Amino acid sequence: MAKLKVPSIQHLARNWDPQSGVISRDLVRLVRNPPRFTYRPVYSATSDLLQFGVSLDQIETGIRNKEKREHVRDNYLELLGLIQSHFRDCKPDFVNPVSTRVYPIGSGLDVPFTPPLIYGVGGQLRFPWFSFWKTNPLKDMNLRLFVTIVDEILRDDPDLEDCIFEILDFSAPKGSNERSLVVTNAAEIEPLSQRDKTEMLETFVDGYVKAKAILEAEPAESPRDEKRDADRDYDDDQPSLFD
Repeated sequence: MAKLKVPSIQHLARNWDPQSGVISRDLVRLVRNPPRFTYRPVYSATSDLLQFGVSLDQIETGIRNKEKREHVRDNYLELLGLIQSHFRDCKPDFVNPVSTRVYPIGSGLDVPFTPPLIYGVGGQLRFPWFSFWKTNPLKDMNLRLFVTIVDEILRDDPDLEDCIFEILDFSAPKGSNERSLVVTNAAEIEPLSQRDKTEMLETFVDGYVKAKAILEAEPAESPRDEKRDADRDYDDDQPSLFD
């Protein structure tokens, strides 16, 4: 029996749909066929680059030595080049890590929220969120759901309530295979009403519960299958580098 993990907030927003049956189908599909990669090297490299002053050349050498899949390696390097360029231009005064928070969405489900970092520029605290999907980044109601939840978390946290929340979108423009970086101040995105947010979360929870029931009804996995799943290198937060 494959296990369905509680999604991150960005994963929740990505997979939200007006129909809970669609949510259920997509969550089951992700469990059965998880992407075989992880964004963790990019987050780790970003921390090394910004917090610890490791040079981009050193980081790139490490990635080339460790990641043997050319297409994955090239995507990591492309992202890191854009990240370095952005933070070189904005010149942070400091960069700090942020601990994980949780956000209750109903039916006893607490969704993890793990910000990559915060940084300060000219006395102003900034909270960046990295969106690494190459195509189909969050938009419309899915984006508004994500921003609304994150805004609520930030407002309830005395350490983060005054920060500027920015979305760093590293997707490729339509018709292009090369990524670019678009930075959006989340304050420009219209938040959901409390009613709309509640209804959307209820729909997601319904889809999640259905997906969990489907997976629990499947035969138990063999030890070989469990080892195969454990060996898969995938990211719970952003389902596919190439979606």
